[in-house]
Amino acid sequence: MFGRSDSENPECGCTPTVRGTTLEVDTAECPLDGILKEHSACRRTVIEAIGSAPIERITLSARGVDRLYEGEAVDVLRAASHFASRVSGRANRLATLAREDPIGAAAEASGRAGLVGEVAKTTGLTRFNDRSETTAAFLEPRRIPRITASYLDTVPPEDGQLRVSRVVDSGATVRIYDRPDQRSVYQLEPLEYTLDDDALATLASAKDRLVSTEAGSPTDYRAAISGVAGSNCPVDTLTEVLKKHTAGYGVFEDLFSDDRLSEVFVNAPATENPLYVRVDGAELRTNVTLTERGTDRLAAGLRTVSGVAFSRAAPTIDATLSGIGQADSIRVAGVREPASDGYAFALRAEGTAQWRLQRLVDNGTVSAEAAALLSVAMARGAAMLVAGPRGAGKTTMASALLWELPTETRLLAIEDTPELPVRALQTAGRDVQRLEAASGPDAAIDPATALRTALRFGNGALAVGEVRGEEAAVLYEAMRVGAASDTVIGTIHGDGYDGVKERVVADLGVPESSFAATDLLVTIAPAPSGKRVTKIEEVLEGGSATLFEYDDGALDASPRLERGNSQIVTSLTRPDETYADTRQHIEERAKTLQRSTLHGGPSPQEAHADG
Repeated sequence: MFGRSDSENPECGCTPTVRGTTLEVDTAECPLDGILKEHSACRRTVIEAIGSAPIERITLSARGVDRLYEGEAVDVLRAASHFASRVSGRANRLATLAREDPIGAAAEASGRAGLVGEVAKTTGLTRFNDRSETTAAFLEPRRIPRITASYLDTVPPEDGQLRVSRVVDSGATVRIYDRPDQRSVYQLEPLEYTLDDDALATLASAKDRLVSTEAGSPTDYRAAISGVAGSNCPVDTLTEVLKKHTAGYGVFEDLFSDDRLSEVFVNAPATENPLYVRVDGAELRTNVTLTERGTDRLAAGLRTVSGVAFSRAAPTIDATLSGIGQADSIRVAGVREPASDGYAFALRAEGTAQWRLQRLVDNGTVSAEAAALLSVAMARGAAMLVAGPRGAGKTTMASALLWELPTETRLLAIEDTPELPVRALQTAGRDVQRLEAASGPDAAIDPATALRTALRFGNGALAVGEVRGEEAAVLYEAMRVGAASDTVIGTIHGDGYDGVKERVVADLGVPESSFAATDLLVTIAPAPSGKRVTKIEEVLEGGSATLFEYDDGALDASPRLERGNSQIVTSLTRPDETYADTRQHIEERAKTLQRSTLHGGPSPQEAHADG
């Protein structure tokens, strides 16, 4: 019933230790490897060790693997322990059975009258009487490679319907399960979870070897593996895993290797809550939970990189990490006690180097026709604001639109944190200069000064990471007098024309006449299925006109475009073109985007040549 007979290996060598509500069991000296599912001798050791302690978690450490037991597995072992201790001396045989086969003991004790039956009931052992399972069925552990600083639930959700499965750049497999009337689940399976116990033991030994030799170069990682690996060991795979969990940030390397993932949220207390992620604009619950070592390591990394304190006396931190997964950099906000119930973090990939307008069409953020208008507007020198609440996807949209600029256009980007895809654009051969600006006494340069400096850097497109202070007046004055002679794009908090105008004019002090220098206003908002453009408006003298509006599941164009009344289409029309020519050009872009969506064709920036 339980696998190998204990008569072959009768002695258990496990060493248990109670630490609060956790029972930690060292199996290094156990010839049975502490496998509770198979060996009654090991079950007896663990059940006796529980005693009267309020144990909620049991971990058994063996070579390179920790086996974690929670939930019903702990409930049945704890009930058996409490039952056995109370009936010893009155029902010794049943007490012995409870320590070795709790489910068998539950079936027998539940039929007893008197003290034994009463104890079985009060300890909760009878709860397991009506089960058809064996004891072994309850003792399937969560298997955790010891090299990691997180643990994963590898069982798919019972009510989940697999939507997608893909392998990301780190080699990890991502599966997304949809659940009825509940948040979808983002299930991660890193490479280390596909390795057998021997390979994981090799990793644990290599990590010890690496630490003892204070090695650090890629050659050292491979040497550390080779020095302890067997002949059939996958050295290349183990080298990457070892590097990820020593020099890297562990599971965050896998998460940010998914180019569809933009944010990771760690809620306090971090060791008790699963991570959440934002993927394609939708927030999903993951199967990943950090260990205490994982949260401590992230906190220490933030202190090291930022050079500032992160302690009870200074319980908040804001820093930028680089070299994690496929992201150029990760912006991290952290908080800890006493400001929070333990550590909590929000990690955001530097903008959106992987996002393109095509992908926003593919995932339903914007329609092909609306995207085509925005693409032509970017290519032909429009002034545009992307508005919405925090987390709506403003930076994602602005970043995608930057790729729609003609390849020869010089771009000047002003932002306080690196969120726009500046490095990716530079790597692609674009002429891009970034100016970092921030408010406050410690800032090297304030946003308004940065903007004035940018305007002296020569003609070109201008991107402002977020319009929120005195730089707004400088920006609009430059637009009004023509100093910003090419495309201008920025993000701003607000909802639609009225909300944005009030923020720009009333809150930021921009004259109403200057606000009219805005050509287009794109409003984007979160939705249950992701982020979505809800309205595109053209700004007119003294008002606005809607060009696209989301209604009844679609982003529909207004008749204004087709009638020839659109001011923005008129302004985008070149001297040798008619309004109809520009409309046709927009329609051709839309067809390209739609074809790409349906058939996997080229991206719009690859498909059009005139910019």
